[in-house]
This record gives sequence, C-alpha cells and structure tokens, in this order.
Amino acid sequence: MGRRELREHIFRLLFRVEFHPDEEMDEQIALYMEHLQTAEEKDRAYIIDKVNAVREKLSGIDDMINEAVEGWSTERMMKVDLTVIRLAVYEMKYDENIPVGVAINEAVELAKRYGTDQSPSFVNGVLAKLA
Repeated sequence: MGRRELREHIFRLLFRVEFHPDEEMDEQIALYMEHLQTAEEKDRAYIIDKVNAVREKLSGIDDMINEAVEGWSTERMMKVDLTVIRLAVYEMKYDENIPVGVAINEAVELAKRYGTDQSPSFVNGVLAKLA
C-alpha cells in the first residue's frame, strides 16, 4: 500500500473519533481492520499505530489548531476539515519521516476528496499558519 492510501485509511479512522467515545475507538479500529484483511500486516500495523499516536496527541493538536485560527475553533470546524487538519498537524509536528510540505499537500488532497469546495483552501490556510 502506498503512503497516500495509508494516509486515507488513517483519515477514515480518525474521522470516527468525532462520533464515538474514546473507549469505543479500539472496537472501531478492529471493525475497520476487518475490511482491510487483504492488506499486508505491516500496513495494517502502520495504520493502527498512526491512528493511536494521533489520538494520544489529540488534545495538544487541538490546542495548536485553536491558537492558529482566528474566529474559528475546533468545535466549529467541519468534521472532515478538522480531521484532515489534525492528521496533517500530527505529521508536521511529530512525524520526522514526513516533510512539512508533503503533509500539507496530502492534507489538501484529502480535503479535495472528502470536503466541500472551500475545504482545500481552508485546510491549506490553517496549516500554513502552523508550518
């Protein structure tokens, strides 16, 4: 599985954070992984590890986002945009294997695919302030 496809699976799982309490997320991850049974074990492990790493840092990531945006807060953002931004902030601040520019570009691509027409520019603007 390529990095883009891995990132998309991570995004899909992180999106569930908005709709399920934290104590249910392990079950949500397990359910999602049932649909990825044909994926290689290393890819499955990477997805799970990255989702859990982002979840562990979620409070700090949200604080960074809230400090960077004016007139917005994480509570007011569209859930798709918020999830894309959270993943990108994690990659920018905590994942040394992903260059900042790549994290931003990939976030904009996810926003184009899953968000509204305004999502790519909104995501790009927020991430530019955090870069």
